[in-house]
Amino acid sequence: MATNKAKQIKMRHLSAFVESTRAGSLKLAAERLFLTQPAISKTLKDLEEILGVSLMDRGRGGLSLTREGEVLLPFAEQSLAALEHGLSSLEAINAGDASPLRVGALPSVAADLLPVAVDVFARLSPATPVTVEEGRISSMLEHLRMGYLEFVIGRLGKPETMIGLSFTQLYAENVVFAVAADHPLAQGCELEDIANWLVLYPPATAAIRSFVDRFMITKGIGRLPDRLDTVSGAFGRSMTLGPRKAIWIISEGVVSRDIAAGRMVALPLDTSAMAGPIGIMARSEEDPTPPMRLFRQALLAARDQTRGLAEPSTETP
Repeated sequence: MATNKAKQIKMRHLSAFVESTRAGSLKLAAERLFLTQPAISKTLKDLEEILGVSLMDRGRGGLSLTREGEVLLPFAEQSLAALEHGLSSLEAINAGDASPLRVGALPSVAADLLPVAVDVFARLSPATPVTVEEGRISSMLEHLRMGYLEFVIGRLGKPETMIGLSFTQLYAENVVFAVAADHPLAQGCELEDIANWLVLYPPATAAIRSFVDRFMITKGIGRLPDRLDTVSGAFGRSMTLGPRKAIWIISEGVVSRDIAAGRMVALPLDTSAMAGPIGIMARSEEDPTPPMRLFRQALLAARDQTRGLAEPSTETP
């Protein structure tokens, strides 16, 4: 049954559905696809008839997805992304150029694991260029789902953000309270003592925010009087090592080199409750290309080098 329906669905159906969802209106979607509004409306109606379900509700406020539309959307996006990637690869072959491997990374991975992985990958696949994007986990997962990235490396996202994606764990990473090596609290303190200092706190969009919030609540720490939310590595490092001597709540990987170099230390607090899985996020239904397979190998090798031992990888669909 599903196979027969799949044979009837054309790329124009998926393009109309995905673009209408992104645009929020048939008029704007039609303009983007260089179609008339009646034409895109008929294409969507044909798709709904093939599937036997309603995908969108059309109202004065614009388009909204039905439950069935929410289920179909990530797979439609992946299908279009796979075709786009295939066409780009063909163009690259005809032009004599290798298609770049596009990787998204959270700050802790970009500062710690990824530089080693890129060096290893350069030896495994020297003809394949790599581009690296750093940013919010939500936006990078969206770029991954849409085909703009091949991988996202970082903390496992919330369940609702992982639809259509797989996760392969590399290791577990802790969150630390980092301070300058000469900070007055460096030799010993209680968690309550941080309230006397400027605290750099992960913003709402940060992957570690929910872990930190839960930790602070369970320890009875309320709203900090001098708190600044930031995800910037450069700003955080400057405020921590500068005259303000801020306390930086951050993933350990972001400051691991600062700690190794003696510029920073982690406050002697038990923060193991904030540890979380770091791994490889990819489109679950996509067959990996040879460079993608080699980059996975490079990540595993980098994990072993930076952590000193191999940890068992676990994959979730």
